[in-house]
Amino acid sequence: MALESLALIDSWPVPAAAAGVVRADGAVLGTRGPVGRRFPLASVTKPLAAYAALVAYEEGAIELDEPAGPPGSTVRHLLAHTSGLAFDEHRVTAPPGQRRLYSNAGFEQLGDHIAEAADIPFGEYLRQAVLEPLGMADTSLAGSPAKDGVSTVTDLLRFAAEVQAPRLLDPRTVAEAMTVQYPGTKGVLPGYGHQNPNDWGLGFEIRAAKAPHWTGGSSSPRTFGHFGQSGTFLWIDPDAGAAGVALTDRAFGPWAVEAWPVFTDAVLAELRG
Repeated sequence: MALESLALIDSWPVPAAAAGVVRADGAVLGTRGPVGRRFPLASVTKPLAAYAALVAYEEGAIELDEPAGPPGSTVRHLLAHTSGLAFDEHRVTAPPGQRRLYSNAGFEQLGDHIAEAADIPFGEYLRQAVLEPLGMADTSLAGSPAKDGVSTVTDLLRFAAEVQAPRLLDPRTVAEAMTVQYPGTKGVLPGYGHQNPNDWGLGFEIRAAKAPHWTGGSSSPRTFGHFGQSGTFLWIDPDAGAAGVALTDRAFGPWAVEAWPVFTDAVLAELRG
């Protein structure tokens, strides 16, 4: 099955784009563009970092509810963007658990916490815990666990298959990661404004009833994933039994707000058809 809807990326106003769709059983349903090209992920780094954090949790290196980050905050708060840390500054702006303050700084403190617990740099921990076991040889992290990953569509399809049918983690742990943490929490979804509630799992954003949103109008409320300011996204729709990845080399902006939902709806319609 080759998804014709993936050809929509050819009309995107970007210098280069690559995309693919993978089922839970690992079957790649189609790809388009330079799927082996390495693109900066921006915040699509966060789901990879979160998965490494969950491996650290299952290995006993950390606990989800142990202190981490600012006073009163835990690993869970950092993963769910409720630690109270500012967006890009290591500065506390709210008490933990009260608001969904999307925070790169929170993921950086999470990375530091895991590096200290495991006695290994976080980028190396990610490589050993996630990238190497999944065969993601073209993915790397040199810098912030919030935004400095680099990867390919081919590698991210491997990751998306893993999240749908976990081998590295207990499925119950992954189910927790795609479950809303601190329900009812309000906050701003970067690029899309204030959302009430602004649902988030453990490192994965949850679509729920958000509007506007970067996924499709036909995406199920259970859809979860992440997008990045470098013009990248990864979504997993459990109801569709599939995941979609797109990487580009143009920064997120109005073009993406317009193009991405159309693309996702076309993919989902083709999957259903």
